[in-house]
Amino acid sequence: MKLQLLTLALCCGVFSSSCKNAKTEKQKSEAYTVQEIDSSTVRKHLYTLASDEMEGRKTGTPGIEKAAQYIEGEFKRIGLKTFDNLTSYRQNFEMRNLSMFNVIGVLEGNSKKDEYVVISGHYDHLGIRNKENQTDSIYNGADDDASGTTAVLTLAEYFTKKGNNERTIVFVAFTGEEMGLLGSTHFGKNVDASKYIAGINIEMIGKDSKFGPKTAWLTGFNRSNFGEIIQKNLEGTGYVLHPDPYPSQNLFFRSDNASLARLGIPSHTFSTCPIDTDPYYHQSSDEAKTLNVSTITETIKAIALGTETIINGNDTPSRVVLEETKKKE
Repeated sequence: MKLQLLTLALCCGVFSSSCKNAKTEKQKSEAYTVQEIDSSTVRKHLYTLASDEMEGRKTGTPGIEKAAQYIEGEFKRIGLKTFDNLTSYRQNFEMRNLSMFNVIGVLEGNSKKDEYVVISGHYDHLGIRNKENQTDSIYNGADDDASGTTAVLTLAEYFTKKGNNERTIVFVAFTGEEMGLLGSTHFGKNVDASKYIAGINIEMIGKDSKFGPKTAWLTGFNRSNFGEIIQKNLEGTGYVLHPDPYPSQNLFFRSDNASLARLGIPSHTFSTCPIDTDPYYHQSSDEAKTLNVSTITETIKAIALGTETIINGNDTPSRVVLEETKKKE
């Protein structure tokens, strides 16, 4: 009898411990909310990546090396794993006689770890350009795309602390976007697209969109139901997602989402940029001081909330429609 009671007690102890751990994980995910995404962290990432020290982050230069080291340091601090069979956060490759590297960190999923969601932004820009009658030669690329890379870093920390991602999240800072989507193209060559559920690309989120504060727009909105899922999840939050208002500019195919979309992955780009009137786009004047840190912060929060059901495995976007003439942007 004593042996039976001891066995029962041990079993109860194990069960109690298991329940306690499960409860702790549940409390962890419930306790960490988007309100924990604060503007001071956003500002730190933005002003570091867009500083003169980074020399415009042109692919193949010492400036982009400094940016990569900063991103790697943040991935390590957050606790992300390396991607696939890589031994570091860098995915190295050679192209156009240059040594290039994407910076990739992984947050492993829980129940659906073999299903992947990419959260990305490009960390390269135009570097240093000496033009006649130009006093500032450093193209800092604050909005394009230090703001998007800032979002990647901030979301990596958010989802790691949240701890309820059922699917594996692959956080990527792409290189060579300004040279023709080189980094994302290389990344796409090495993935099994059937296992990739969505691509969440973020580019130029530092200014209020043409729709006003607390709004963003999504490229290729009608090419999958990804945008509809985001809109549904944002209902009641005060933040609104719109379809891309600049269809004639073909923006769906001009950012890194396109490299994954061409594989059939529902991959789209979030942006707030009023690109038709933005005086700083691809100018040396694209500096951190011209951006609204609050706009970036609120947009990151909206992306976190809007993509939550994709991250936790409850929603799976339809595969993307590639033909540019089949559906209207």
